[in-house]
Amino acid sequence: MNGWRNTTSHWGAYRARLGPDGALEVAPHPADPAPSELLGNVATATRHETRVARPAIRRGWLENGPGPSDRRGREEFVEVGWDTALDLVATELRRVRERHGNRAIFGGSYGWASAGRFHHAQSQLHRFLNTIGGYTASRNSYSLGTSLVLLPHLVGDADTYLRRADGWDTIRRNTDLVVAFGGLPPKNVSVTPGGVTRHTSSEVLADWDRSEVDLAVISPLATDLPRSERARWIRVRPATDVALMLGLAHTLLTEGLHDQEFLDRCTTGFDEFAGYLLGNGGPARDAEWASALCGVPAEDIRALARRMAAGRTLITVSWSLQRIEHGEQPVWTGLALAAMLGDIGLPGGGFGHGYGSIGDVGDTGPLLPLPTLPQGANPVSEFIPVARISDLLLHPGEEFDYDGRRLTYPDIRAVYWAGGNPFHHHQDLNRLRRAFTRPDTVIVHEPHWTATARHADVVLPVTTTLEREDIGGGRRDTHLLAMHRILDSVGEARDDHDVFAALADRLGARAEFTENRTPREWLAHLYGQWRDALAGEGHDVPSFEEFWTAGELVLPARAQSTPLAEFRADPRSRPLATPSGRIELFSADIAGFGLPDMPGHPVWREPVDGLDHARFPLHLIAHQPRTRLHGQGDVGAVSQAAKIHGREPIVLHPDDAAARGIADGTVVRVFNDRGACLAGARLTADVLPGVVVLATGAWYDPVDDPAQPGGSLCVHGNPNVLTADRPTSALSQGCSGQQTRVDVEPFDTEPPPPSYSRPPRLVPEQEGTR
Repeated sequence: MNGWRNTTSHWGAYRARLGPDGALEVAPHPADPAPSELLGNVATATRHETRVARPAIRRGWLENGPGPSDRRGREEFVEVGWDTALDLVATELRRVRERHGNRAIFGGSYGWASAGRFHHAQSQLHRFLNTIGGYTASRNSYSLGTSLVLLPHLVGDADTYLRRADGWDTIRRNTDLVVAFGGLPPKNVSVTPGGVTRHTSSEVLADWDRSEVDLAVISPLATDLPRSERARWIRVRPATDVALMLGLAHTLLTEGLHDQEFLDRCTTGFDEFAGYLLGNGGPARDAEWASALCGVPAEDIRALARRMAAGRTLITVSWSLQRIEHGEQPVWTGLALAAMLGDIGLPGGGFGHGYGSIGDVGDTGPLLPLPTLPQGANPVSEFIPVARISDLLLHPGEEFDYDGRRLTYPDIRAVYWAGGNPFHHHQDLNRLRRAFTRPDTVIVHEPHWTATARHADVVLPVTTTLEREDIGGGRRDTHLLAMHRILDSVGEARDDHDVFAALADRLGARAEFTENRTPREWLAHLYGQWRDALAGEGHDVPSFEEFWTAGELVLPARAQSTPLAEFRADPRSRPLATPSGRIELFSADIAGFGLPDMPGHPVWREPVDGLDHARFPLHLIAHQPRTRLHGQGDVGAVSQAAKIHGREPIVLHPDDAAARGIADGTVVRVFNDRGACLAGARLTADVLPGVVVLATGAWYDPVDDPAQPGGSLCVHGNPNVLTADRPTSALSQGCSGQQTRVDVEPFDTEPPPPSYSRPPRLVPEQEGTR
């Protein structure tokens, strides 16, 4: 293993080295029982031709100065030196602050750029902007924007279920049945924010038969099941999980299978919910009513309810279900269903949120604080829910609801993005493209020429994980990793920290931003603070020098506890942080907000486009990809191997394909009123008829075409040209991009070639300034 060095990623810890021929070699961490296949993207993507090699300025912005422009994403870039680029950025930030105030700067970022604790682009950006007077911020995440707002109303905080879930070992010992709404897709659990050294969730799902736990998986996709004789696939129509939950709850109530003692002692508002089940304000939400909506036979619904009540049951709801319209309802109804069974607070029972959605829900690693770069305080109070970026840019001064408050979108003049790709995460990309025409200036830090970089005015090339030093570890990791530098920087790429330090110097804030430390000194400082904190708990932790030489540190164990166990044991002396101190099946606070799409208890809400649609009869699921993390690694070998004619595959049932004259492996056009894209057809019976699947993360590659919905055609297959930029509700304003309505047809003419895998047109500074 000579020359191997540790590092980590959001898809797991690994080792890397330069081989005898100078090529990058990657190997799994030796402690990992189930390494992620995404490691196969690292060596091929890190030095890909899409890397940004020099600072680049959009020609129109360089020649004409700041201002709104529809040329973003359509114009060539002029490569300039670092001093020129930094002087231009500093001048523009100074102009915006002086004329419009710091609230006119939007600090756009997302947490997936690096698994490192110091070179965490979001922290670096926010720290820098805070040192120069602040910025308009975003809150929550695309993954969990709905649940992060809702769960505090129901159980007092979100971390109870998102961070402190029972481990798989507890489930194996205590649970009789897991009912997984949204499934337990094995593809998702290799990913954990900050990484993981031992993929225990992947190992568990790959070998479910070792347990004696039965599994009912509710999903329209067979791929959402672990391969197990104990797993039963319950085929449900997309967006109807709540109807099925209500039918189950109605059966429990009317057959006397619910735990009234637990409901009386530990919840509030069950009477309102029970009245709704029995028909207050509409029909009885019984098994027959549910069956007509979700497609599961009524007798199967009643049989599942009885099986759930016969032993200890864990009701788990995937994150995907809160990423749809009315996404609060699956979470709230799932919690109510678990409360009716009375297993909340018992090991392996009750409610779960995110099993199968990400690797650390169910993991047994220690839940420890990790070294973290302080971001400082933001003097600007304005913020948006993260999924409202297009509304922010398009509608300055407009009011919007958020968690019972009435807020106003500020007037953004400069967008500064580091560590994220909104042209991956966001919905209705044609609308986002229009929104990006409005600011005076868009500044982006990027290693690659992603769509976000191509829609910027100033692109600053930054390093990747293997080109710098850092400390890495995930939220439930068993190890802390010394992330050694393996590679030289590509071209003139610099670390985000170095870029912000140079800008802070030009704006008179260098000492405040850097605290006069180099990056290596920051690593030693952050580690030292963390080490002192653990020493206060009685743990013997080696010095930074010892840790760095060893390359890793096995973290001390911490005992796990079942969510709400102490509350269940004594609700009066250990109340929840809710108004009632109990689990709120009816929330007077939410009811009091008066939001038309959010009453005070769980309800069935049909999607805006309906369950049937004459013009767009296919239900598209835009889930997370198997071959990359979001858009990261899309130019890597694993992701590229899954493409069809260089385009993202779309999965169709053979019956739907036959009705449209579509053959396996051909290029098709996927479309609705918002947009259109090309994809490669893959036919399988692993999806229900009427359902198609197009994973997110294909790099957005638009070709202007006035004949297409939205005025362009994504030739690579990004589903977010199709998804609606529509909030889950006025409560959370979460992302609803998981599902939408489309149709698919053969693309019979010669398809435009994809261009995402090569840089945009770049010209040298002398030519660009003539």
